[in-house]
Amino acid sequence: MFQRIMVPVDLAHEKRLEKSLGLAADLARQYGATVIYVAISAATPGSVAHTPGEFADKLSRFATDQGKAHNIATESHAVTSHDPSIDLDPALLKAVNEIKADLVVMASHVPNITDYLWPSNGGTVASHAPVSVMVVR
Repeated sequence: MFQRIMVPVDLAHEKRLEKSLGLAADLARQYGATVIYVAISAATPGSVAHTPGEFADKLSRFATDQGKAHNIATESHAVTSHDPSIDLDPALLKAVNEIKADLVVMASHVPNITDYLWPSNGGTVASHAPVSVMVVR
């Protein structure tokens, strides 16, 4: 049913992703799918990496580690943005097409008052993606 599962990840907050990572791995095993971990970073030095190349390498190692831990096929797709906080939703939607994903599994956050003013990333991706999206809380 699914062949390419996209999982957006924030390498600065890996611990918060356990449920979505586990669900994506379970689905990948069930359907023999590949999980593609997508992450977005600025071109400037940040808390995760100093350069886009270093960021891509860390994401690639993350994908390899996830593949070994869950016995699944994995890939990584790093995106460089001038302002990841502004570009996150459009970059994720673009990545769906670039990697030819047929499912997105992404972590959510606990809703709060700001969600009434600004939509969540999961909600935006789910509303606009051309494929099914599972938002995991």
